[in-house]
Amino acid sequence: MGGGGEIAGEDGSLADLGEWGLIAALKARMPAGALTSVGIGDDSAVVATPSGSVVVAVDLLIEGRHFRRDWSSAYDIGVKAAARSLADIAAMGAVNTALLVALAASGTLPARWATELAEGLALEATRAGAGVVGGDTARADAVTLSVTALGDLENRHPVLRSGARPGDVIAVAGPLGHAAAGLALLMAGVIPVPPALSSLVAAQVRPAPPYDAGPEAARLGATAMIDISDGLLADLGHVAAASGVQINVNSSRLAPGTALREAAASLPTSSENLAAIAQEWVLTGGEDHSLAAAFPPDTMLPARWRMIGEVLPGEGVTVDGAPHAGPGGWQHFR
Repeated sequence: MGGGGEIAGEDGSLADLGEWGLIAALKARMPAGALTSVGIGDDSAVVATPSGSVVVAVDLLIEGRHFRRDWSSAYDIGVKAAARSLADIAAMGAVNTALLVALAASGTLPARWATELAEGLALEATRAGAGVVGGDTARADAVTLSVTALGDLENRHPVLRSGARPGDVIAVAGPLGHAAAGLALLMAGVIPVPPALSSLVAAQVRPAPPYDAGPEAARLGATAMIDISDGLLADLGHVAAASGVQINVNSSRLAPGTALREAAASLPTSSENLAAIAQEWVLTGGEDHSLAAAFPPDTMLPARWRMIGEVLPGEGVTVDGAPHAGPGGWQHFR
């Protein structure tokens, strides 16, 4: 990726490059996308809306809270920043069309770090079928990113959290617990990470949501859908509350794989119940940005959609018919 060539001042800091130089460097690395007629360089962007409606999502990343520069390259952070918002568009059953990116950083930040960030943003936007069409820059003590994604419903109705009905089945596309396991390895200082576990760390620093699974679920008749960002049980709890139903998860369909069990064994806490640690990552770990959806019971699901539970009358989320002990995932301000 990149393709923008060298920009004057890139070997210095952002202060050396200056605001206009930074914008030029970022623009050179960010393709506008097929639906964009006016991209970076004007007061606003102009993006076509083929179906006449726009789906919008925004996410915020703060250094020290959502990423650490000693764990993640600028490229990784760009991918992660884009993925968080792009996955929300997919969770509505929409296709991604464009990204807007606001970056705040210290003037001492290396200019090359910012351009590598742009390359990560551009790569993930392109993978999702979107362009990067604008944004803003400002000075701040810590790196902060705000990414807004735009999408199009292709003349379908949005798939909301509120449509699940008793009798529906719950299915997931994408991994569960991988990003949480990767975070645990990083926090425990398991360095170097064994090659067999490198994919778990990659899932934490550079998630890869299955974007096309969102529109696919909508075409299959999904009644509700959500992006798994805070943890499977926590996010299914949002669906249950919005739909006025109970969602029961079958733990036998969520048995942790070999990599998760090996990751648990690699932690300093390896004397604890390894199976329980790995299972907790699956049930409550966030940031995989996989998709969970409710489908009518007679839906023929493609192989990548794994059935993990069912929708019942009642309220809340249960595991094998019983409430889960402890929180179901991450909550800010808790």
